[in-house]
Amino acid sequence: MKTVTMLEFRRNAGRVLRRVARGESLVLSHRGKPAARLEPVTATPGAALPDDPFLGIGRRATASPKRKTKHAEIDRILHGGL
Repeated sequence: MKTVTMLEFRRNAGRVLRRVARGESLVLSHRGKPAARLEPVTATPGAALPDDPFLGIGRRATASPKRKTKHAEIDRILHGGL
């Protein structure tokens, strides 16, 4: 697996992500040590983790007055009334 440095990623993020989108898996290194793996997404987000509350938040969220949403309201949207 090829390695991409943080510097290269910051300078050429678009190019690196296009490589990943074409199917290439890369290791992202920070200060010479592996930090993360960049892999193409192979499945639709909903198919992989159907119970993840973040995946459907766009369907359940409503606009907040004055663009301020309280933490309790975010929890209610995500977890259904907790």
